[in-house]
Amino acid sequence: MVFSTMTFLTIALPLVLGVYYLLPRRLRNGWLLVFSLAFYGWGGPAYLALMLVSITCNYLCGLGLGRAGSTGARRGLLALALAVNLGALFAFKYLGFCAATVNRLLGLDWAVPRLTLPIGISFYTFQALSYVIDVYRGDAPVQRSWARLALYITFFPQLIAGPILRYDVVEPQIASRHETLEGFWYGLKRFAMGLGKKVLIANTVAVVADEAFSTAGLSAAGAWVGALAYALQILFDFSGYSDMAIGLGAMFGFTYPENFNAPYTAVTVRDFWRRWHISLSTWFRDYLYIPLGGSRAGRGRHVLNLLIVFFATGIWHGAGFTYLVWGLYYGALSALGVLLGYRPSERMPVHAAQRALTLLFVLVGWVVFRAESMTAALAYLKGMVAGGGRGLYTLTPRAVGALALGCLLSSSLPRRALNAVKPEWRERLSLAAVPALLMLCMLSLASGAYNPFIYFQF
Repeated sequence: MVFSTMTFLTIALPLVLGVYYLLPRRLRNGWLLVFSLAFYGWGGPAYLALMLVSITCNYLCGLGLGRAGSTGARRGLLALALAVNLGALFAFKYLGFCAATVNRLLGLDWAVPRLTLPIGISFYTFQALSYVIDVYRGDAPVQRSWARLALYITFFPQLIAGPILRYDVVEPQIASRHETLEGFWYGLKRFAMGLGKKVLIANTVAVVADEAFSTAGLSAAGAWVGALAYALQILFDFSGYSDMAIGLGAMFGFTYPENFNAPYTAVTVRDFWRRWHISLSTWFRDYLYIPLGGSRAGRGRHVLNLLIVFFATGIWHGAGFTYLVWGLYYGALSALGVLLGYRPSERMPVHAAQRALTLLFVLVGWVVFRAESMTAALAYLKGMVAGGGRGLYTLTPRAVGALALGCLLSSSLPRRALNAVKPEWRERLSLAAVPALLMLCMLSLASGAYNPFIYFQF
């Protein structure tokens, strides 16, 4: 189940909120855990069983780390947790790809496993690893309650598509938090904003992107529009879902960190990754980049560490050569910046050019990310330079409006304009805008409009 469905909006959400606020405080965490498990189990009981096994294994490893007296025993338990979590991720996400690749390279005929990818496995696996690693490092206490650890891993707002939350951020809120009317209203506003991004912008431009990436002989202008459409689709699809997750968390008294910060206004590629999917970038920084030595071990090792981290980022997103190339592409660009000693200029004309160049790099990266194969990606990039004569039939007035709105909202202009409005007027506007936005989104969903979700596959 995802948030942008009528089932969730009209049945699941009122149910979980109504029961939560009717229950005494001591039972609320239990209700959230039960609902979260049912929410995840909606996608299939087998997925739920796998997640429960994962939770239990990490819980037992955490208890073991709390009792282990020797460094060797602690390292062994950490290695076991890493093997269980990453092993499950490899088996379901990468085993088939690796077997097919070996067959192709060596001319073998091994049977290729056809395992269905459990929903959200990349997200909840990284959250579970955050707990075990933090306990191993001594950055977090051992969780003695299986139910509390399970709620941290399975809490439904961030379960399917993040943000990926560190254990030390969430655990204190699970133990004690305070729900307020102001927090609930903020959560509702944030949820409505995210739903609007997803339903009204991402879903609309997705039709244009799908046509562009499936059409041979597309004109150069059409190819550029298609690349822009996909860039806006993935931004508003994913950031919209993150907004909804942050908003839902606030409705239950939780405070989550931001996951996006105007990424298409970035000045450099590394700046882009400080603004895009912040929770994933932070996870790799804290649990991979810094342990490898970060930028402290000399320029050569710094470059290698960047390549390793971005290679892992590509792998995390999917089992395919396009994802690997996409990750290494960003690693190479980041490494090049280090080797050249590149530092952004503060002069405004150059600053604007830097933003435009960074956005160009990002668009090229999204073409590789979206394409079905590297052959298709190279053909599409070639078409952006010297395309054919076919236009985009899905570029309707509604699609053009969604593209224009997406470009506007992905800039810094709306934030500046909103900050210029007095707080009392902003609040009055939201009182009218939130119900209207929710109603407009529900009407769109009820009409059976196209409603894909990109990050569902991760």
